[in-house]
Amino acid sequence: MMLRKPLFAGAVLGAVGLAVSGGLVTSLGQSAAPPRPPVQHRFHAPGQHVEGRIAFLKAELKITDAQQPQFDKVAAAMRDNAAAMRQVFESMPGSGDTPPKAVQRLEMRAKLATLRAQASQRTLDAFKPLYDSLSDEQKKTADELLGHHHGQR
Repeated sequence: MMLRKPLFAGAVLGAVGLAVSGGLVTSLGQSAAPPRPPVQHRFHAPGQHVEGRIAFLKAELKITDAQQPQFDKVAAAMRDNAAAMRQVFESMPGSGDTPPKAVQRLEMRAKLATLRAQASQRTLDAFKPLYDSLSDEQKKTADELLGHHHGQR
């Protein structure tokens, strides 16, 4: 029983010390914690590196002159997708000092899901004819490059 009193007293003193040192109270009765800046959401610019991805895909697939017209359609779809995504992100609420409200976040999530589905279909429509024109080695490379998305199979 003797141990409980020192433990209890230590816990109380610890809590008081935490309150004082944690910025709840100062000797002047003012808050010691500096004001917290508003949370700013920083997004990467969608489509920022689309030209690099296009060049990478062309080089990795070793696109021939005969395949260039089909590849140009894939590149155009990639550019269109990047532009559409960039436009949506620029119009997102909460880019200023006030964060978006819950309903605005859900609306944006739904809008982005629709946009991604459209982008996937646009890419698929452009990629199918190119894929059909690829050699077996190029198809193998395409399968490896496009078969994984963010580490998922």
